[in-house]
Formats: sequence, structure tokens, C-alpha cells
Amino acid sequence: MLTSIQAFFNKPQFLTDFLETLPTKILNLGVRVLLAVIVFLIGVQVIKILRKIVKKSMTKANADLGAIQFVDSFIKAALYILLVFMLATSFGLDAASVVALLGSAGVAIGLAVQGSLSNLAGGVLILLLKPFKVGDYIISHGAGQEGAVKEIQIFYTKLTTGDNKVVIIPNGVLANNSITNVTAAQYRRVDVVVGISYSSNIQQAKEALSAMLQEQTLAIKDMEMNVFVSELAASSVNMGVRCWCKKEDYWTCLWSINENAKSALDKAGIEIPFNQLDVHMK
Repeated sequence: MLTSIQAFFNKPQFLTDFLETLPTKILNLGVRVLLAVIVFLIGVQVIKILRKIVKKSMTKANADLGAIQFVDSFIKAALYILLVFMLATSFGLDAASVVALLGSAGVAIGLAVQGSLSNLAGGVLILLLKPFKVGDYIISHGAGQEGAVKEIQIFYTKLTTGDNKVVIIPNGVLANNSITNVTAAQYRRVDVVVGISYSSNIQQAKEALSAMLQEQTLAIKDMEMNVFVSELAASSVNMGVRCWCKKEDYWTCLWSINENAKSALDKAGIEIPFNQLDVHMK
């Protein structure tokens, strides 16, 4: 009983001591926070310098642009994690305890980040197998998207569509599904189908379309150039027009053939029919 009474009367003394040391503790904490901010800012600049050095070294070594982007994003993530970990330990966080905690929670963490790990592994596979590179135009059948490859990052790949939209696809999706690399080869084949009426002369249509094809400046004359009957359709005889061009000229060549085929058939008096339906009445 006497001890409890003494403890009660001693409490104000503890409170007084706490209030007396509080400014010193706040000052020490403020100094540590200020130093941590300074170290963080310096660390950010050091990381930028290291990334620039790695980029220049890989560029001089003629490394693939996609590999440079991937390594840069990996180094950035790793160094920032290291910087934050160093700052945390400066505030009294025990590194050994953190490692032990991460080890014991490894299964849970693995399940939580399995998607990210899959994307990381997919990025590594893309760099090793090189199904595409930066600048290629690809079609991702798994994601149902297509576009020109803009960046290959550590977890995802950025595509730019024809109307200048940016599509972000996880690397795991690209690595685990089929991809069509449209621009991997130097040349592309241009295929156009033009329908003529059943009453039109096929030989005249072939001559008109062949002459038009020879006038195409973007078509490569040394490679296959054909005009043929591709299908006897319900309302028309479909004529196939085929040639080759450089991959960068594909769309311009395709649009030019579509336009000039109509003009050539009009000059030859060849009809391009609408859809037709014959109805017999009894």
C-alpha cells in the first residue's frame, strides 16, 4: 500500500522529466529526418548518374534498345529499394529482423506477387528470345491489341497504336501467348480483292489491273506481281491483286492500289457490282 502511494506521488516527477527531455528528443528526431531527406535526394541523383552510365555503356556496346530499357528499369527499381532500405535501417530498423521476417513470409509474398514475377520472367524471355524489338509492329493475340513497340520495361511493354494511343501489356501475357510480328521481315506482301460483275470480261479486267499494278511506284517490280481470280462469290467475281513492297511503305501502297484499281476498272468499262440477290417468283 505504501509503495503504491509513493509511486502515485512520484508520477509528476516522471512527467516533469519527460517534458524536460521532449524538446531534445524532437530536435534529435528532426535532425535525423532532415539528414534522411538529404541522403534520399543525394541517392536519387546518384541513381540517375549510375543509370546514365549503364545506358551509355550499353549503347556503345550496340545493345538492343529493348535490352537497354529493360536493364534501366530493373536497375532503377533495385537501387530505389536499396535506398529506402538503407534509410529505414538508419531509423533503427534491424536489417536481420527484416530479412528473417521476409523469409518467414516468403510463401505469402510469393503468392501476392506471382503476377509481377511472371511479368518479370516474361520480360527476361522477351530479351533472350527476341520475338520482337523496339520499333516492330506486333499483334498480341493474348491481349487482343496491336501497335508499334515503344518500350520494353521490367514488368510490361508499351505499344503505340496507329491513332497514337499507348497500350500497356504485361510481359507475362506477351511471353505466354502467340504474337504476330508484322514488321520482322524487310518486305510485306500487299493483297487487295476487287469484285467485278459476272457479265464483265475477266481478261479485260486482268489486263486493266495488271497495267495499274505496273504503274505502282512503291511496288517492287523484281518480286511477285499477280492478278488472278480469287473467288466466284455470290454477287461478283473477285479478282486478287498481289504485289510486294517495303515494310515501311505497306499502308501507302495498299491505299494507292485500292484507289487506282477503281479508276482502272472504270476506264476499262468494268463494272464493280453491289451485293445482288436473285428472287424467282412462281
